[in-house]
Amino acid sequence: MERRIAIKQVLIFAGGMALLPSFLRGAGKVSIQTKNLDVSAEQEKLLAEIAEIIIPKTTTPGAKDLGLHLFVLKMIDDCYEKTVQQKFMNGLKSFEGLDAAALKQLVIAVNSGKASVAEDTRSFYKLMKQQTINGYMNSKYVMTNLVIWELIPGRYNGYFPVKA
Repeated sequence: MERRIAIKQVLIFAGGMALLPSFLRGAGKVSIQTKNLDVSAEQEKLLAEIAEIIIPKTTTPGAKDLGLHLFVLKMIDDCYEKTVQQKFMNGLKSFEGLDAAALKQLVIAVNSGKASVAEDTRSFYKLMKQQTINGYMNSKYVMTNLVIWELIPGRYNGYFPVKA
């Protein structure tokens, strides 16, 4: 009988150890693991809103549906230098605390280039837009539904009309 109790306790302990990392992760942290960026959950939501303004949901999925803000975070965290990462985080701070209408107006103003904003804000938006579009064009949705993929491009068409 004690063998069964020991096995049950070992299984409970193993299950607890498997769940421990999820409990240790802070409640206010970003949903993906980043090495160099310290992003809060609120900043992640803000990035999702900015990405949704860049690529809104229409008949096709928007940036939030595709999780492009997470793609942007991962790309900035893994592929850019510390100075660019610091500019990105400083530029993100200028978008914090805005309601939806003000956020949209600021994004439109920075996109048009007419707004007099700080250099960090301008470089943040440029990088955010570039990586959001990059993530969209390489997303599973676009690659499977919008891009017609052929194994061998330029197949032979013997009936193509030729001009003399």
